[in-house]
Amino acid sequence: MKTWKKVAIGVGVLAVGGGMVWYGLVQKNKDVVTVQTGKVDRQDLVTLVTASGEVKPKTYTNVLGEGFGKITDIVVKEGDHVKRGDILLRLENIQPTADVDAQAASLSQGEATLRSAQSALQMTQAELAQAKADFEKAKSDWERAQNLHRDGLISKQEYDAQKAKFESDSAKVEQKTALGQIRRAELDYGRWLLAQGGAMLRRVKDVLRKTTYTAPIDGVVTYIAVRVGENVVMGIQNSPGSYLMTISDMSVVTAEVKVDETDIVNVRIGQEADVTIDAMPGKTYKGRVSEVGTQAVLRTSGLATTQTTAGTQEAKDFKVVVTLNEPPSNLRPGLSTTAKIKTAEKKNALAIPIQALAVRVRKDLEEASKAAAKKGGSTGVTLAASKPVPSGTDPKKEEIQGVFVVKNGRAEFVQVETGITGVTDIEVVSGLDQGAEIVTGSYRALRTLRPSAPVKVDNKAPKKEAAEGS
Repeated sequence: MKTWKKVAIGVGVLAVGGGMVWYGLVQKNKDVVTVQTGKVDRQDLVTLVTASGEVKPKTYTNVLGEGFGKITDIVVKEGDHVKRGDILLRLENIQPTADVDAQAASLSQGEATLRSAQSALQMTQAELAQAKADFEKAKSDWERAQNLHRDGLISKQEYDAQKAKFESDSAKVEQKTALGQIRRAELDYGRWLLAQGGAMLRRVKDVLRKTTYTAPIDGVVTYIAVRVGENVVMGIQNSPGSYLMTISDMSVVTAEVKVDETDIVNVRIGQEADVTIDAMPGKTYKGRVSEVGTQAVLRTSGLATTQTTAGTQEAKDFKVVVTLNEPPSNLRPGLSTTAKIKTAEKKNALAIPIQALAVRVRKDLEEASKAAAKKGGSTGVTLAASKPVPSGTDPKKEEIQGVFVVKNGRAEFVQVETGITGVTDIEVVSGLDQGAEIVTGSYRALRTLRPSAPVKVDNKAPKKEAAEGS
């Protein structure tokens, strides 16, 4: 046989052998899924609820108009520290001052009239006492004269004189008694006029007081809404008075944030929170939840759900107040802030990456288990006892939460029970042991991965895609 024929036969044999090897490898790796894996390990987990809002002082007050008038002087400016009772601004007070002076003079006149009535009453009471004494003497003389006249010891003229004096003194007592009642009525009327004058004086003094506004609390003037020369209007019925300024007590500062309705059930008073302020990047302030709202607020309008009658599926928030432990001195109300509220914490918890969790229907898992059993291999499925399902629901459609554990080159689905959720990891309460190798990615592989499927582990960092050309 010629040499070239031998070479051709050798090449052919090698080609056929190589093809058979290649075909075998292709068939072997045809259903292999490339996955990334990780180990089940213990770590400290913290569940956070993140919400945004603004800085607000715990105590603040809006100074509103209490009367009518033109502003003549604003004593303070924004940023000033004030004490309770310090003057803030003044209104024009010519007429209120005149009213106070006039009423004070009228009250003085009333007091003089009252004193005069008291003196007249005292004089009348003295005269009444004198008249009663004279009457008692005249009564005794009259009784004696009656006895003497009956015995014929006095004349008819003396008898008539004693009778006339008795009747005269009796009439004087009645007169002074009636005059005393008049004096008492005049005194009561004078007291009533004095009380009325005092009430009127207090009223006009209150009107005058409302022309000078003072600080109701200790704090900082954080906003002034008016200028000198503008008119102030008092509130009537449901309409508030003119808004003048805001006084804020910055000794206790809070972050008032809005928590999504899906997270509010986990928020409790006293929970710790980390607060960041947009105006102060790189700094975190500690705080605690001091108030949890009980009324939902519509996210777009800011109205409470009780303020709207129309049914809506709009997203809702709840107000949560976080009190800062040590607020910085340069904080200002209204600064944008973000609070991360620690709602749960567990030390040394068995945890896995959140993305490792997969959900499968019980029916699919049972079919996969049967198929694997027929092939004589591992079932590739580990399920806990089925929970009771509501009547009318197909148990086969029950969704099972679990992870894929890599064993002998295959992915075995293991049902797990989870606990608290951290930022990137979730606690495993049951179903896994520490150190087990589980599938963590990719997302596409996890979405379609079937129990008992052969897998190839590739934990290399994914290659960055080449930048697109301009």
